[in-house]
Amino acid sequence: MVLLLLVLLLAAYLGFELIHRIPSQLHTPLMSGSNAISGITIVGAIACFSFDSRLTDIIAQVALFAATVNVVGGYVVTHRMLRMFDAPAANNTPASRPAQHEGA
Repeated sequence: MVLLLLVLLLAAYLGFELIHRIPSQLHTPLMSGSNAISGITIVGAIACFSFDSRLTDIIAQVALFAATVNVVGGYVVTHRMLRMFDAPAANNTPASRPAQHEGA
């Protein structure tokens, strides 16, 4: 149990240090892509349901919910970020373009 706590604390410290040192321009693309790694947590939570313990089931349910929210949130952020780079199709119609004056 002490070893698991040590691994948790070390992972939290290293995660904080790594995220803290990433430039802000790279933070959103990197985090939205790495949130998909939470799929591993989903698989682990599903595997925990095979144990015959009420406590394990509760922890697995919480882990499954949290990891699913993280994965969906990562894809939503990625989709919003990629949409910023799309050419605006609605603003490209002749009615939405500003009038151009000849001779100006």
